[in-house]
Amino acid sequence: MPLYEHVMIARQDLSNTQAEGLIEHFGTVLADNGGQLVDNEYWGVKTMAYKINKNRKGHYAYMRTDAPAPAIQEMERLMRLHDDVMRVLTIKVDEHAEGPSIQMQKRDERDSRRERR
Repeated sequence: MPLYEHVMIARQDLSNTQAEGLIEHFGTVLADNGGQLVDNEYWGVKTMAYKINKNRKGHYAYMRTDAPAPAIQEMERLMRLHDDVMRVLTIKVDEHAEGPSIQMQKRDERDSRRERR
């Protein structure tokens, strides 16, 4: 089955448990349609670069999935209809990266960038 990565931004006035509950909810939607949630990460509340629906912050969540295209389409449809979800980004990948995402790594563990001048 194809592999996908999703990033979801939920409203800032949700609690942490409610935001993590959204991840579980959409994972069950995938499971009901023949897919599976391989991995998920809750990135916490982060400040956005611009306002979305009059919100400056949002709960960020990251999901790695292994599911057929109809299951992904159904999950995205339900995400876009859900009142608590502000934005969704889904990309198809060839393979999932091992370990935590770049957002969850400490700055020391990331690849070094070129020095500033």
